Order: sequence, then C-alpha cells, then structure tokens
Amino acid sequence: MIGWKFGDVGNQDKDNNVFDRLLKLFKELLLHTSGDVDEALSWLTELDRQYKLTTPEYGLADFIQDLKDQGFIRSKDAQSPELVPAPKMELAMRKKALEDVFGDIKKSKAGGHNTRLEGRGDELTSERRPFVFGDALDKIAMSESLKNAQVNHGIDSFKLSENDLEVQETYDQSQMSTVLMIDISHSMILYGEDRITPAKRVAMALSEYITTRFPKDTLDILVFGNDAWTIEIKDLPYLQVGPYHTNTVAGLQLAMDILRKRRSSNKQIFMITDGKPTCIKKGKKYYQNSFGLDRTIVSRTLNLAQSCRKMDIPITTFMIARDPYLMNFVDQFTKANQGKAFYSSLDGLGSFVFRDYKNNKSRKSNK
Repeated sequence: MIGWKFGDVGNQDKDNNVFDRLLKLFKELLLHTSGDVDEALSWLTELDRQYKLTTPEYGLADFIQDLKDQGFIRSKDAQSPELVPAPKMELAMRKKALEDVFGDIKKSKAGGHNTRLEGRGDELTSERRPFVFGDALDKIAMSESLKNAQVNHGIDSFKLSENDLEVQETYDQSQMSTVLMIDISHSMILYGEDRITPAKRVAMALSEYITTRFPKDTLDILVFGNDAWTIEIKDLPYLQVGPYHTNTVAGLQLAMDILRKRRSSNKQIFMITDGKPTCIKKGKKYYQNSFGLDRTIVSRTLNLAQSCRKMDIPITTFMIARDPYLMNFVDQFTKANQGKAFYSSLDGLGSFVFRDYKNNKSRKSNK
C-alpha cells in the first residue's frame, strides 16, 4: 500500500532546540575556560541548576552524548577519558566569534583583493600585448609570437625577435600577507578584568574572516609576553595569560621578520592588546617596568611603529580596554605608524570606536 506514515516529531524538535541553545552557551563557556571541557560542563551544570536550561526529556547527559555523537568533543586519547574539543568545535567557535564581533559581513569573492590595474598579475585574460623588458617568460603567447615572426620575416629567413613577442595580459589580484599579534601578558587579567577572553574572540573572528573570505592571502599568528612566538589557528581557543610582562617590541620584531619573507607586496599587522608595553630586551636581560609608561620602553615601541610605516606595513590595533592613559599610548602608536585603531570596552565588542590616522577619519561603528 502506497501512502504516508506519520509519527510524533514534537519531542525531537524540542530536543533539537534545547541542544542548539545549550551548544551556543557551551561554546561561550569553552572560550572562557580556554578549551577545558570538564570545567565548561561544570559551569553549564551550575547554570542549569539555577536557570533550568534542560528539560525532563532532555538532560545534560543527553547533551554530552550528542556532543560526542556529532563530533564536537572527543576523548583526548585511547588511554584517557578526558574530553577535549574536536576540530569541528574549534571551527564552530571561530564562526561564532566572527558573527559576534563583526556581525553579518557581506561575502566577497574568494581571494578578492581586486584592483583595476593590468600588468604582472596572476589572473589571465583574453587580451594580449607586445612584450616589454621585464615580462615573465611564462606569460609569452608562443603561438601568436611565432605567427608574428613568420609574417614579419617570412619563411625563408625565419627568425624570432623581441619585436615579434606577445604576452598574455593579466589582471593584478593583490594578495595580502597578515600577521596577527595577541597580547598574553598578565595585565590581560589584571585587577579581576578578563581581557584575554574578548581578545581571543576578536582573534578568532579575524582569522576566520581572513581564511574564509580571502583564501589566497597568508595569515601568521603570534603571541607576545616577555618574548614572542608563533602559534597555529587551532590554538586560539586555548590561549591563556601567563606571568608575563608586555614586550610589544618583541612581537613587532617577529612580525616584521615574518613579513620580510613574504613575497606579497601588500602586508599588514593586526595587534590585539590592552595597550601598555612594559618590557624590552637589552642584550640577554629583560628591562621591565610595570608602573606607568616607561619612557625607554615607549620610545623603542614607537620607533618600531615608524619602521613599519617606512616598510609600508600598516598596523591595526584592537584595543581591549578603555583606560584613558592606555588609550593615549595607542593613540601615539597609531599616529607614529599612520595606521588604524579600534577601541572597545570589554562588554561591547560589537561596538568599536574607530580611528584611521592615515586618512584622518574617526567614527563609532555598531554591529
């Protein structure tokens, strides 16, 4: 007998709604716990006790099992029962960060830093032009060039001269090389203020935006405390503040070293910080001063900002604090580089105060 078979799907839809609501909250808790699944689940259990997030039909045990079944969490290894976020969860957290920080950004064509310039680009067109000194040999249109040689010199005295050569025209698809710097010094959690969590959220949003919208671009990520070192995108949710001072100079030096090795002509630095450099290295020793803004440290930092400007490397600073004297330093730093700065409070990452010193623009933007 041909027909339709109906069933009760009401509970299933209800369970899915509970799961989606718990998953959104769980991703936020994972960011605060630096990827500690057990701690995040403990917080979620306490929140459920206070606010009744689950139902009699769908409890936290069901939620944990669904997280495993759907590939959001996994066992650390075969010998350990410890649960850790799976790559699917890391991707979901980056996507959530992108939505939280930047909202709905209009999607651009993949790799789309298009320009109106013709020349030594990487996208072939149907157009051809005469060869000029400096053109890449692999762009020579060989069939057309041989035809020109035959017409210009004849078969009997055949020769191929520079005037016979034609090259395939290209459009310039400008590639961008970006270094993302993240401050993990102790001041990012100083005085009970959690600045590292919003810093991680911004970092994940920026990395997700660059890698998904502009896949031809390069992205390198580094963290800086007393020193600076590189990390992978997958490490972003797990970043933790250390017992470090803020060596912004070391971060900038490493960023500049990385960008010097990149072949792209377009380079930039994104820096996420609470603003105050407190450390530099003199020889093998650290010169540190956490009280106020030390003139020696500030001078070295501003000098590097100017060096980046001379190398045509703009620096965009995401300031995760609104302390007036810290904002004043970022103001000086941005002027020295002729770059850009976004000032945000800890609870308002969707709302930035934007300052562009190169174009002398200032505005407030809301998500």
